[in-house]
Amino acid sequence: MTLLPLRGMPLVEKGDDLVAHIVQGCAVNAIQLRDADVVVVAQKIVSKSEGRQVWLESVVPSNAALSLAEQTDKDPRLVELILQESSEVVRSKPGVLITRHRLGHVGANAGVDQSNIDQSRGESVLLLPIDPDASANRIFQSLRSITNRNIGVVISDSSNRPWRLGTIGVAIGAANIRVLDDRRGLQDLFGNDLKVTLINLADSIATAASLLMGETTEQVPAVIVRGLTNPIGSDKASMANRPIEEDLFR
Repeated sequence: MTLLPLRGMPLVEKGDDLVAHIVQGCAVNAIQLRDADVVVVAQKIVSKSEGRQVWLESVVPSNAALSLAEQTDKDPRLVELILQESSEVVRSKPGVLITRHRLGHVGANAGVDQSNIDQSRGESVLLLPIDPDASANRIFQSLRSITNRNIGVVISDSSNRPWRLGTIGVAIGAANIRVLDDRRGLQDLFGNDLKVTLINLADSIATAASLLMGETTEQVPAVIVRGLTNPIGSDKASMANRPIEEDLFR
């Protein structure tokens, strides 16, 4: 497997054509897309292009946000946005607010983020795309039309896991790939039946790409993942969310 970073892409603004940036990034880095390549795109540039940046001065905290902000020692305006983006508050304590995002996944601050955002026009945050799977599909359709290549697309975001320290990449949007590789019903090396082996291919791809994307000043908003065996499919990233009825930690 080969990871090909698209270096030198410009900073993204609201309304930018991400596909044009990706195609230009491939040209600048002398990369030609091939069938079965997976284009991993950072959530942040998708959110920026879709106008998901919110200035905190425009946010009026609700009573619920004011109360939760006091409990968690967070900006009430930030908490208000977190609540708007969430379907449930899972856990809270000073400095920590874990929610179930409206998209179904559980994490800190509902993905509301202030890192790597120009704050020169006032304090602001970036929200996740409204529908990351739809965003990934739009990128896929445009790239396929331009390149005539059968590629997959993953929108990657950084995430923390409850029992492990440090962030990894996860797929919050996907198009034209297999998200879950279901090995249940097959056999292992010794002929034992596999009963629970369900591989999250999309998250694995996102994590691999995040090694090059980084979290701070790397300026690598897209990575081409090449050499995977049979990555193409028709799944959505949302199918990887564990159903609430299977959540044993509720």
